[in-house]
Amino acid sequence: MGHRASQTAVAAQILLQDALDSSETIGRWEYDVPNDRVYADALVALVFNLDPVRAEAGAPLSAFLDGIHPDDRERAARTIAQSAEDGLSCTLEYRVCSADGVTRWILDRGRIAHDRTGRPTRGSGILVDITQTKQDAADICTSPFDPRSSLERAAEHSLAARDAIHELPDSVLHLMSNMLLLEIGRQLSDISDVRRQGGTN
Repeated sequence: MGHRASQTAVAAQILLQDALDSSETIGRWEYDVPNDRVYADALVALVFNLDPVRAEAGAPLSAFLDGIHPDDRERAARTIAQSAEDGLSCTLEYRVCSADGVTRWILDRGRIAHDRTGRPTRGSGILVDITQTKQDAADICTSPFDPRSSLERAAEHSLAARDAIHELPDSVLHLMSNMLLLEIGRQLSDISDVRRQGGTN
């Protein structure tokens, strides 16, 4: 019995790593707020170190919060509670302790809708693995040159390019220029976060 359980755990770890290697998007979640049931697929469950059968059948929010790194758990819980209260979309980043023993960074984007009386009813969102992005930012911060100046120059040129592109008729270039600016902004933010965390350690 123990040998079979061990084989199952190894298989789950291989499945998790292979799936995450093939795509940064982990999966979606659905939240039945009145009944406190979060529904997610097997990959999401493994990322949160949760039994996939339990997650697919619906598990309480606390079961997923337990999978979040202790240093990030309270902040994540507060953000989710605030989203449930105001009904606005929210985006948060936190670490999870996955079934394969790896600590991963997750970008969680979602929204909890309200009924006509203002009570939270259902939520849904998407999870993205941003571990590599965080690692890249950390690597940049430890390099001998300051990447911020390069990124800030890139942001200035990208703003000028976007302004020029938006003078043209609507096209895919509009979207691409916006995406470039968003990515530059995210990398600048990641570098600032890593340096701030390094300064408080």
